[in-house]
Amino acid sequence: MFLTVTLNAALDLTYRVRRLEPHASHRIREVTERPGGKGLNVARVLAALGHGATVTGFVGGGTGEELRGHLAGEPGVRDALVPVSGTTRRTVGVVDETTGDTTQFNEPGPHVSPAEWTAFLGAYRELLREDVRAVALCGSLPPGVPVGAYAALVREARAAGVPALLDTSGEPLRRGLAARPELIKPNAQELADITGTTDPLRAARGAQRRGARSVAASLGADGMLLVTPDGLWHADPVERLAGNPTGAGDSAVAALLSGLAEGLAWRDMLARAVALSAATVRAPAAGEFDADTYARLLPLVRISEPEEPDVPA
Repeated sequence: MFLTVTLNAALDLTYRVRRLEPHASHRIREVTERPGGKGLNVARVLAALGHGATVTGFVGGGTGEELRGHLAGEPGVRDALVPVSGTTRRTVGVVDETTGDTTQFNEPGPHVSPAEWTAFLGAYRELLREDVRAVALCGSLPPGVPVGAYAALVREARAAGVPALLDTSGEPLRRGLAARPELIKPNAQELADITGTTDPLRAARGAQRRGARSVAASLGADGMLLVTPDGLWHADPVERLAGNPTGAGDSAVAALLSGLAEGLAWRDMLARAVALSAATVRAPAAGEFDADTYARLLPLVRISEPEEPDVPA
C-alpha cells in the first residue's frame, strides 16, 4: 500500500459561479464537498489508479467528522487519521466559469498540542511497519506542530526503509531536505524560496546539494522539470487546458509516488505526472482527474533533456 500524510487536512468546498466579481453577491451554480488537503487528494488519485492508499494526519471537531464521513465512501482509501481536540479546517475554492480561474480561501487549521504530536509520531511509526511501498508527506503544518516535523517524518521513513516524497514549502521544506528525502515536488517559486535562485534547473541542483536525492519541479503551464542522480528531463504537456487547477500538483505527486514504487523509468514517471496533472484541471474537484483526457495526453507528452547550468546554485 501507499501511505500519505496530511498534517493539515481540510474539508474542501468548491463553489462554481458564472463570474466572480469583487463587492458583488453571487449565485452559486454548483457546490462540491470533498475530504481535502494535499495528502488526501494524493490518496484518492492513487486509488483511482488502482493502488490502495492509507491516509494519516490530524482530524478533529465537527468538520473533521464530516471529512471522515466523506472519506468512508472513498473506495481504496483507508482512514488512519489521528484525532485532536481542535477543529479541522475548511478550504473554499471559487471557480469563475467565465475565465476558468479559481480563487482559494484556506483556513489555518487546528492547534496541535505537544502530546497530540507525540501521539501522531507513534501512530506513524506503526503504519510504517506495515507493507508500505512509499510515503508522501504533503502540505502545510497546522499551528503547534514543530517546524522540523517533516524532517522527523522523513528520518522515520528512512529508518523503516520506506522511500519518502516530500511536498511542502518554506522552512518545513528547507529543514526536510536535510533529512534526505527520496524525492521532493516543489513548484518553481517554492524552489526559488529555499535556494535563492529563480532558474529552476540551478535551483533543483541546489536542492539536491541540500539533501534531496531527486527533484520534480512543477512549472505550471510550462510542464515539469525532473532532476535525478541519473539525469535530468523536462516534460511539456503539449496542450494547455482550461479548468480548475486546484489539486493538479497533488495528482502529479500521486503519479510520481506510484512510479517510484513501480520502478518506472524516470522519463515514463515524468510523462505520467504531467499528463495526470493536466487531466486534473478538467475534473470538477481536487483529488479527481478526467480519465479520457489522461489517456489521450499521456502519449503526447514531450520529453527533452535540458543542458546543465554553468554556475551552481
